[in-house]
Amino acid sequence: MRLYGSGRRLLGAPVAGVCEARSLLRGAVGALLVTLAGCAGLPEGMLIAVPPSPPAQELDLLAATIRTPSETPGVLFSGTRGDTVAYTNIVVSMPKGRPVGTIPWPHHAPGNPETDIVATEVEPLDEASMRTWFRSHENTRRVFVFIHGFNTRFDVAVFRMAQLVVDARIDAAPVLFSWPSRGRLLDFKLDHQNATYARSDLAKLLRTAIDSPNVDEITILAHSMGSWLAMEALRQLALQDGAVSPKIDNLLLASPELDIGLFRRQLEEMGPNRPHVTLFVSRNDQALRLSRVISGGMTRLGAIDLTNEAYRSEIAGIDGLTIVDLTETRGADWINHNIYAESPDVVRLIGQRLTQGQVLTDAQASASLPEAAGDFLGAVMATPIVILDSATPPR
Repeated sequence: MRLYGSGRRLLGAPVAGVCEARSLLRGAVGALLVTLAGCAGLPEGMLIAVPPSPPAQELDLLAATIRTPSETPGVLFSGTRGDTVAYTNIVVSMPKGRPVGTIPWPHHAPGNPETDIVATEVEPLDEASMRTWFRSHENTRRVFVFIHGFNTRFDVAVFRMAQLVVDARIDAAPVLFSWPSRGRLLDFKLDHQNATYARSDLAKLLRTAIDSPNVDEITILAHSMGSWLAMEALRQLALQDGAVSPKIDNLLLASPELDIGLFRRQLEEMGPNRPHVTLFVSRNDQALRLSRVISGGMTRLGAIDLTNEAYRSEIAGIDGLTIVDLTETRGADWINHNIYAESPDVVRLIGQRLTQGQVLTDAQASASLPEAAGDFLGAVMATPIVILDSATPPR
């Protein structure tokens, strides 16, 4: 479905009135503090390797990070900037029988492999060994790169990726890129600077995968502030090489934390030969409501209101763009910032439609979602997940 309309400049308007801004700030801060309290209860040292406990599911992943190494056992990397990219091969064990979209966090480090998510192998790698890791996974010939968002510890990013890959049944070599997030709510601005600091390192990692003769396809999933980092790294590759490599065929942005005008500009600078882009958005994302206030009232891409003509016109004409509206879908908590990984329906949708060599379209939505309506407003009212697809692929 192609979206038409006018009025692009309306999206650059600030929040209307001080009272609205204060209301947004109170609601979003309250919600985020609830989540912060939950994250603060996670123990340190969760990446201490423990013996596996069959019949748990295991995932062998590669983690690349520009964080400073930590001397605390099981932490591995801190939230400060490192000088060079470090590579680690981590095997994660997930107990069977847990609901899709959930992570059985340990109450005490390193955790019990029979009941908790744990690491069973942790092996530092040099750059040569990292390239060997790619070759050892050549049977899939596909790479899945995950980039976490704001306020995320290294160990939390490792376990989140493992949960997502296992639940979505992603058939690709899993690679985590972890930028130096401080893992603290009040370090929002510093996290943004640290994400920018890491963009050349992400571009280098992507180039390594592109240059590997054992890799044919690369899918990138970036969450929240990680979306800004992913877009900047791809833009950098495009400016250096004249285009984004056709091996990078899918870019998924979940709750993207960047403004709409910047997103359009980044796409333009990538040129016409760029990956297909899928946005997961929700008007009920409380974290992005707070980000909107912090950002001077600029609407965040992950919270666009597709029932608003101004929003629809802002993205009209962008070829190779799919939007998955999750406004009527709920996550594990009322912040709704992690729906992409916590909602079983969305997790399965990612696995079935995006990482199996397919691209989401509204025709597929009709087959997989109840009563997809013919017109846009009808679809919004009739289905919990709404999928809108531009008519022309970018390549």
